[in-house]
Amino acid sequence: MSATVLVLVESVNEYLPILENNGFRLILAPTPATRAEAVATRGDEITAVLTRGPLGFFAEEMDALPKLQIICVLGAGYERVDLPAAQARGITVTNGAGVNAPTVADHAMALLLSMVRDITLADASVRRSEWRKVTRPALANKRIGILGLGAVGMAIAKRAQGFDMQVCYHSRTPRTDVDFQYCATPLALAEVSDFLIVATPGGAVTRHLIDKAALKALGPEGFIVNIARASVIATDDLIDALRHDRIAGAALDVFDDEPQVPDALKMLSNVVLTPHVAGLSPQASQATVQLVADNLLAFFAGKPVLTPVHS
Repeated sequence: MSATVLVLVESVNEYLPILENNGFRLILAPTPATRAEAVATRGDEITAVLTRGPLGFFAEEMDALPKLQIICVLGAGYERVDLPAAQARGITVTNGAGVNAPTVADHAMALLLSMVRDITLADASVRRSEWRKVTRPALANKRIGILGLGAVGMAIAKRAQGFDMQVCYHSRTPRTDVDFQYCATPLALAEVSDFLIVATPGGAVTRHLIDKAALKALGPEGFIVNIARASVIATDDLIDALRHDRIAGAALDVFDDEPQVPDALKMLSNVVLTPHVAGLSPQASQATVQLVADNLLAFFAGKPVLTPVHS
């Protein structure tokens, strides 16, 4: 295989030999500067791009790469890939939907437990020899609302059932293969949830589904976890709700302007923050890169790709 892949991602370098061992040449461009340089100077080589949803790939970049034929996105989200521009050029787009779902679900539950059971503050108190003991809620018999019941949402639901929680969900259409309670709107989901987990893709369609009204519906004893995209929650509304104890707490793995995190969030004691690592594990990273390789091999062999994205 003689295709050349422009690699914009920075988190799976250990597994990029999977692509090289399948005959692909790689151009590594994980920073804005190296990305711009590669697009500007190596357009006559690049036939494929590997990116992530938040990094995206834009129309003007596609225009600079006359040989570009396929864009592969790590993970499920592809919100910043210009799909209409790709479609207009006949460029195929794939994603990694479902590959890292178990790892993301593990992290979602870890965040939920850390927040609800006060793990981070309890740990800090022991290190300061304060022996802070605070009574915190249990998870059993609580209602967990999952916004987006795709592969990640389903994996979270299975784990929640292991904690004896009642599962509710909202998605664009009800699923016929589950007996969880369906809520017709995100607001309705927030109203019935003790814990609200955001697991829906980003993009214009899901922007600010969780706003001031939904946070008010979640209420002062409610907790929210976001392992999806920051854009799904209105950040200013969330900060205001946390400051004034309109919700009990938030655990966030995603932010609007990564790696920048608002100081207002850092200063709050009722939040748990992690640096967009929910999908990272050796197993998930290897499987994700293998799926990219499989998609590329299929595409350049003239076969259907495994996980196409349609605009």
